[in-house]
Amino acid sequence: MVFYDPTGAKYGLPTYPFKFAPDGLATIRQLRAQGLRPGGQDIAAQILWRRGKRRAYLYRIDRALPKREATPAQREALDKAMRVRRTCTTCGQIKPYVIPRSLGECLDCAPGGAS
Repeated sequence: MVFYDPTGAKYGLPTYPFKFAPDGLATIRQLRAQGLRPGGQDIAAQILWRRGKRRAYLYRIDRALPKREATPAQREALDKAMRVRRTCTTCGQIKPYVIPRSLGECLDCAPGGAS
């Protein structure tokens, strides 16, 4: 196993090959799936694969904190921003999709659109 270095002597961090990380460590995506975030902790280890060209950092699950929830005011601001991005500047309709910036208007109003 090329990337097996649990002491970190060779790579500076404890390093494991793909799918060989010990229990108790997780990537950011795995933490998010569990409703957690790293919470400011240092990187505990890493996974290397594809001849060292790919890397994923691992964090300790026991030190992870719960994901933060958006406040009602933050949710309202996000909803307002998304409503602006879905409103056509030409016809003024709110579409169920984000208006492409390259067109500047909805697909119905754009030349060669979905008419």
